[in-house]
Amino acid sequence: MIYKKTQLTNNDMRISVELTLSPLQDDYEPKIIDFIKKLRSSGLTVKENALSTQVYGEYDKVMEVLNTEIKDAFEAIDTGLIHLKIVKSDRSNYAADF
Repeated sequence: MIYKKTQLTNNDMRISVELTLSPLQDDYEPKIIDFIKKLRSSGLTVKENALSTQVYGEYDKVMEVLNTEIKDAFEAIDTGLIHLKIVKSDRSNYAADF
């Protein structure tokens, strides 16, 4: 899906989302890769590590993208789950200082 870029204002609520897609089937890896590639192409800030994917941006835009891409991912798998955490702040520049 192609997402339109939105202009942010000072009133926009920024969020950070950590999520993990877990297809409960043998051929799980291609489904996860496809899901992450679609998130990357959304125009949002997306970071990945071995355990999860993080998405950062304006609340309405992030939720629009996640709503679409989670539905598409669920339609592409037999059984699975999404583990999701949302923080009300943009933590994309976080660096541990200890």
